[in-house]
Amino acid sequence: MSDICVICSHLSFSWPDDTPVFDSLSFTVPGGRTGLVAPNGSGKSTLLRLIAGELRPTAGTVTVHGTLGHLPQTLPLTDSLTVAEVLGVAAVIRALDAVESGDVAEEHFTVIGDDWDIEERTRAQLDALGLGGIALDRRLGTLSGGQAVSLGLAAQLLRRPDVLLLDEPTNNLDLDARHHLYDVLEQWHGALLLVSHDRELLDRMDRIAELHAGELRLHGGNFTSYEETVRAEQEVAEKKVRNAEQEVKREKRELQQARERAERRAGNAARNLKSAGLPRIFAGNMKRGAQESAGRAGQTHAHRVGEAQARLDAAGQALRDEPLLAVDLPDTKVPAGRTLFLGEGLRVRHGERDLFGSEGVDLTVRGPERIALTGPNGAGKTTLLKVIGGELAPDSGDLRRADGRIAYLSQRLDLLDPEATVAENFAGFAPHRPEAERMNLLARFLFRGPRVHLPVAALSGGELLRATLACVLCAEPAPQLLLLDEPTNNLDLVGVGRLESALASYKGAFVVVSHDERFLTRIGVERRLRLADGQLTQTAVEGAADRV
Repeated sequence: MSDICVICSHLSFSWPDDTPVFDSLSFTVPGGRTGLVAPNGSGKSTLLRLIAGELRPTAGTVTVHGTLGHLPQTLPLTDSLTVAEVLGVAAVIRALDAVESGDVAEEHFTVIGDDWDIEERTRAQLDALGLGGIALDRRLGTLSGGQAVSLGLAAQLLRRPDVLLLDEPTNNLDLDARHHLYDVLEQWHGALLLVSHDRELLDRMDRIAELHAGELRLHGGNFTSYEETVRAEQEVAEKKVRNAEQEVKREKRELQQARERAERRAGNAARNLKSAGLPRIFAGNMKRGAQESAGRAGQTHAHRVGEAQARLDAAGQALRDEPLLAVDLPDTKVPAGRTLFLGEGLRVRHGERDLFGSEGVDLTVRGPERIALTGPNGAGKTTLLKVIGGELAPDSGDLRRADGRIAYLSQRLDLLDPEATVAENFAGFAPHRPEAERMNLLARFLFRGPRVHLPVAALSGGELLRATLACVLCAEPAPQLLLLDEPTNNLDLVGVGRLESALASYKGAFVVVSHDERFLTRIGVERRLRLADGQLTQTAVEGAADRV
């Protein structure tokens, strides 16, 4: 197979309402592992669908060398399917069973083909992805969201594709499942094009493809190397902008000085001509000559100003508009010794199951602690957050909450009224703040001008997070305990950076559920709790573990 696995030539695509997505986009994707990055809404998923043939370009061509597999963000599967049906091996296994039972009909051998080892390969693939204990006849509806994603990946890998397209494959995966996926992709020998906001996964790529300003650029090396390259480019671009700004100021100053000199010369010439008593026609010719000379000088300087401004505009185009949130939240400060939440023997039952074990769990949150809550999917992390926040009452146990507001941000970000505008939602959370102060605070969360009057339903995922953060963090009263449930899911890398900067300004305590290790490190997590098998264990950042 050629080392060039995907070729897109002059690719253009628009939605049926004529909204353009790509215009004459050309690039090649070689073999190996390639991570595709860009802000949300740039068309990453659309590009994968075009390569996979699920969408037709309005112009240009897509060429794929070899067989192709595609795992989209949302799997088009129904809960009634069995694991074997999702994996695409059900018919082969039925044929194998028939042959083993003595039925040697020709159609069974046709179905089996070369897949006599399909059961062994299937079990090996499921084991590699952490799904070894799942029966092939189990229904999809009984699996967690993360298990369904891993199952979808297993189905693609069993097809042995030459080119594999993955769209946010770590969404909904717990930490163990993520590491299984990392290991599988480390051993991948075909061509991989992967869309992800998981920085640890992107650091395992051979190269990064960046979709930016209508072009796709390949950067050799992993995501950390890409970040360093972009940072260096931005430093050079910022220096060019500063130099160009100084040049524009200098040229404008020289233009003004030239005009002032011309006016002084014209005034002096008029006085000299009058005192010399020269004939009127001769004096008029000299005056017109002086004016023309001043005009030519002015045009020269004006042209220089225009050229300097053009160079400034060109330099500014290389700058990326990726501002972080600039907020100060002194009202969220919590005294170091204050107990915000105390729970002892907390138990919650799901059907016949004790989610937190027969003895329940104990948890204390004091002062401005920064706590990470981790554990496998289905262990009860979201349930524990709801108990802490008061959205769910435990079936037994004792708890105490300090006076003060607790804010809970669910995975769905459904706290705001979708029909109301950003400004109206913010006013509902902070009704006593003057309107000018509210507008200033919204601007610090990057909502300016007409954006503050957009209905929440019209916001992108990143904008919805910023609007929710603004309403929660600047509310009256300010929250002293913040509960966040998978806050980086579906955020692009810029959005994650903005969330990190907002949490850096927050001075209260928070408990965050996340499987993004880099995110947890960057927000300064001081204590780690792991919920698994009905027990809550504490792991210090240094690595020592003991029972909470």
